Amino acid sequence: MDTNLSGRVAVITGGGRGIGLAVARSLAAEGADIALLDLLDTVSETAQKIAEEFGVRAYGQRLDVTDQAATETAFAAIAQHLGVPQVLLTAAGIEINGDSIDVTADQWRKVIDVNLTGTFFSAQAFGRGLLAAGLQGSAVLISSMSGLIVNVPQWAASYNSSKAAVAHLGKSLAVEWAPSGIRVNSIAPGYVLTDLTRQIIEQDPSLEAEWVRLIPQGRMAVPEDLSGLVIFLASDSSAYLTGQQIVIDGGYTAV
Repeated sequence: MDTNLSGRVAVITGGGRGIGLAVARSLAAEGADIALLDLLDTVSETAQKIAEEFGVRAYGQRLDVTDQAATETAFAAIAQHLGVPQVLLTAAGIEINGDSIDVTADQWRKVIDVNLTGTFFSAQAFGRGLLAAGLQGSAVLISSMSGLIVNVPQWAASYNSSKAAVAHLGKSLAVEWAPSGIRVNSIAPGYVLTDLTRQIIEQDPSLEAEWVRLIPQGRMAVPEDLSGLVIFLASDSSAYLTGQQIVIDGGYTAV
């Protein structure tokens, strides 16, 4: 299986920490040049550390993925610094839990804007660059098992809805862009131990034990558990795979 990504530029939104950073490091280990986009002020410094550790080129820029014009500008800057991106991972995302009857309009819109609209703007800029350059590429959108099931005992209707929509967005773009050689797939992780899930657990410490009880493998994932799947989807090893959602959840949704 050929997973070498040397000579390709990979963009990771939400790449400053968590899943995005872990997978960015794995992509760099396969030879990809790395562009990190994140709201964190440390994103440029983080990119430089990846460049030094893996001997690849790297670029970091602050970005609010819900800003369409800024997203387009960021992808143009990446193309100028590193070359036209041929790999995309959309890891930027948020979750706001709570009873649906108490969710405010601002809370609902924020989750949908970041998780769905931000994913679309990122994929749009990625696809536009490839089409203009006449290049092929692979986008990997992070959806969630929450787009397939309803998590318990916490309630997160906005998050679940946004992630279900991300999966169908991936299918829609895959069919639209297939004739141009641009593949789009999504991965649906289960519970992953990240800063986001740690914050949720801090609010309700009983959740972690309940989540783990429902996972057949008996543990939450760590971000690195997703790297192999993303590398496979980004590489030529999956050249005929597009328009799919692949669940990676330790068996949670199989029960």
